[in-house]
Amino acid sequence: MALSARAIYDEIRSNDETFRLFCSIAAKGESQGGWENARIAALTADRELAARIARHGADEDKHGRIFLSLLRKRGLEPVAVPEDADYCIRLEREGIGLAHARLYDERPLGDEELLAYLAHSRVTEQRAAEEVELQRKLFADDPELGKAIRTIAADEENHLAYCHEELLRMAARGHGARIRALLRHYALVEVRTYRDVSLAVMRRMGDALGWSRSKRAVLAFGIRAIYWVERLFTWRRMTSLRPPARRDALGPMTPSRA
Repeated sequence: MALSARAIYDEIRSNDETFRLFCSIAAKGESQGGWENARIAALTADRELAARIARHGADEDKHGRIFLSLLRKRGLEPVAVPEDADYCIRLEREGIGLAHARLYDERPLGDEELLAYLAHSRVTEQRAAEEVELQRKLFADDPELGKAIRTIAADEENHLAYCHEELLRMAARGHGARIRALLRHYALVEVRTYRDVSLAVMRRMGDALGWSRSKRAVLAFGIRAIYWVERLFTWRRMTSLRPPARRDALGPMTPSRA
């Protein structure tokens, strides 16, 4: 019973049904992120910040296309993402970030709404960067997945750097206490949501791959154990802010905004 990350990923990619679900979930999440960032950019009065948000959205759209391309190369079509496995929608229902109803409104975003957007991005981009870094370590030289994973990993590093920069700028404008409160709340909700989504995805992968009851139990135990470690200790990695090594990752900043 192989339970390493490499073994699990290899099982998923070797089966058309599970590979199709994996890429469909990833493509939907990235495409939704692209749309959300595009709408937020359109509603942001600071045009320099708006340009960086739009760049973030364009990268997310690109990632969605990459996952769809991986499916096409296997002769597969995307499938509908089950609600319980939809990370983005579940976070929105928990009140994290900006609701879609607000993004359809044409009113410019206020500072509190931009803080909510940036805090949401800081937390979720941490998760994305960690996941794709694991995939990069496993598949960087893989002929099927390597180029796609390397491209996405580089972009996620840029996105995380940009979140740090923008939140530090907002903190310097007097929003530090609010930022800390948002990050703490969002991080604790995210780790719970990530656990629930991981369990939902694992159940579907197990059904398709015919995993034994014992294998499912061990994997579910592992997911819940990771949750408790995050809930008690490591959630703070999602809330720290520091000047990134990679400056102006999503575009140069003029002196007036730096």
